[in-house]
Formats: sequence, structure tokens, C-alpha cells
Amino acid sequence: MSLEVVSLGCRLNLSESESLRRLLVGEDNLIVINSCAVTGEAVRQTRQAIRRARRARPDARLMVTGCAADVERAALGAMDEVDGLIANAAKLDPRAWNVAPAGEAVLPRHTRAFIAVQNGCDHACTFCVIPQGRGASRSHPVTEVLREMERHLDAGAREVVLTGVDLTSWGHDLPGAPGLGILVAAILSTFPALERLRLSSLDGVEIDPLLLDLIASEQRVMPHVHLSLQAGDDLILKRMKRRHSRADALTLVSGLRARRPELSVGADVIAGFPTEDEAMHANSLAAIRELGVVHGHIFPYSPRPGTPAARMPQVAVPVIRARAAELRSAVADVRARWLESLLGQPLSVLAERDGTGHAPNFARVQLPPGTTAGTILTVTPTRIVEGLLA
Repeated sequence: MSLEVVSLGCRLNLSESESLRRLLVGEDNLIVINSCAVTGEAVRQTRQAIRRARRARPDARLMVTGCAADVERAALGAMDEVDGLIANAAKLDPRAWNVAPAGEAVLPRHTRAFIAVQNGCDHACTFCVIPQGRGASRSHPVTEVLREMERHLDAGAREVVLTGVDLTSWGHDLPGAPGLGILVAAILSTFPALERLRLSSLDGVEIDPLLLDLIASEQRVMPHVHLSLQAGDDLILKRMKRRHSRADALTLVSGLRARRPELSVGADVIAGFPTEDEAMHANSLAAIRELGVVHGHIFPYSPRPGTPAARMPQVAVPVIRARAAELRSAVADVRARWLESLLGQPLSVLAERDGTGHAPNFARVQLPPGTTAGTILTVTPTRIVEGLLA
């Protein structure tokens, strides 16, 4: 049977999974689980994916890579279903898989391409295990990114998403320490036919002035920022060892919205971080409303091995779950009002293969039957159906 790559976790993993498919093209009867370890739930889903894949294909060779292959190496290696593990840092190295370099393998055709421009992280957030699985921050040079961009555009991509573990740290390790704005400007200049450029999760304090200006004024940069917020309380942010304050996030978003009113905001928020009390939780709820978060990734806190937060006084699990539900409800309320505000407005929508598409602000839109994937069409929604504009 054919190669199968199962991707869990972040958009960087999605990009790397596409690279794995090209690297391992021609490998038969092989399953690769590209795992995630960002939370305890992510590890549980990784183990579940391993068992599901083994049940479906009992005779296949099953290999595990990704962050959990490093962070949970002993536990995953002990699973009967697993034939081997590949270190996360080595997963795109042909030598790790004992295959010949793939060369210029043909890219699959996708409407949206994910391009990894950075990997690893130099920060030490007290809750985060990802540096253990990804290592220090490493940036892809501009020329390398432009070559990858060209390949995806030649393969028909209408939108490109730049990804990384700590995307806004791109360039810090390159000569002259350029900011991410330099890379974005180079992409836009080199590829004037590129219609839509989107950025994955951003650390607000790392957004350089050029990048800020491009987000605010360049129409080909999608009006959608997803912030690595994590909390809306200053003391919790300090205990997380984050480098921004609540006021920093509010100032950033209000400044961007003043210049680009159609901007939508997403955010990662952790519920029930150690020592969090009801007042601190209330500050996070208020921040969701004040920032207008319409794309929320809410993570119930779970202690990760070897992190400082795991040694802090923990919040009871039922309380964490209840607070996560309240945060999700707050995002849902903000999102419902936002979707209502978009009714009757013409939206430029990139059609996907499942009959839906995304507007520039990342609102999801139900498309007319028979719409061709990869088409960009104007849709004026008149109603909301199960959370989708239609």
C-alpha cells in the first residue's frame, strides 16, 4: 500500500508533512505520524492516531516523528504499534529515513500552501515544552523561501501561509538580523502575481515596524492576525515568562484596526494556568471581548514534563475545564456578532475542496454547489448557517 502521512498540531507541522510526502515519495506500505506535544491532550491524540493507523493497516511500517517523538520518546517508543521514531530535528533529512534525496519532486496542487520559514524557539515560556522538541530558533534565508514560494505558485497555489514555531523571530539569527517585514516585503516584490499572503501565529512584541506597516496597508497581506496572547492578566503573563503585557496587546490591535478596520483577530489563550484565580481568569475573559477575538484557540492548561510551570501550584482540573468552556463561550459570542456584521458585505473568497472557502479576514463561507476549488469569487452572504456565512 501507499505512503500515508498523518499530521497533528500546528501549521508548521502541516508544512513539514507536505515536505515529508515529497521526501518519501515512492516508499510503499509506510505510515508516518507527524506528532504534536504542545499539551497533554495533543500527546493523547498522537497516541490515538498511532493506534488508529495500526488498526487500519496492521502490516504497514509505522514511524513516529514530530515534537512528541522527542518529548515523549520513551513512552511512544514503548508502544507495540510503533516500529520506530525519527528525531524531530532530523525528519526532513533523507539520511534519517534511508532514502535518496527527493530532488525537485512535483508539488501536489493545493489552493493554499503552507511554507515554513522558521523553526525552533529561543524563548523560555514556563509552560512550553516545544523548545525541547524543536531546538533553538533557526531562520530560512530569503533566497530559500523565495525558491519555495515559486514552486508553490507554479503548482497553482492562490494563497500562501508563512509558518514557524516563533514566526516573528524570523531573521534574528541571519546576517544583519532582519525583521520578518523584510521577508514579507521581498515576497510581495518578487511575486507581484501572488494574490493572498497570510501569516500564522504572531508574537506581538516581535512585530517590527515594516511588518506592522505591511499588515496595516498592503492589500495582499490578509487582514487577519493571530496573536500568541496566552493570557489577559499581567501577573499570569509574568509567571508564564511572556514578554508582553495586556496593554501591549490592546495597543497593537487598536493601532492596526485604526488603519485597517476590516482586520480580524485570533488568539491562543491558556485556561487555568498555575496560580490563576477567578479575578485573573476574568481578565482573560475581558481581554477576549476588548480585543474582539473571533478566532480563538483555547487550551486547557496541562503540565508538561520538565517545565517550570509544572512545579507551580496547580489549578484543579474541573476548574480548568470550566474556565476553558467560559473562554470558548466568550469567543463564540464575539464571533457571532462579528459574523452578523459581515452579512450583506461582498467578500472575496478562496474556494476549497470541501465546498467552503475563506474570506481575507478568515471568515469561513459556504459556497454554491459546483464551485471549483482554487477559484477566488465574490460572495455576499445573507445568512449564517451552523457558524458559516452563506
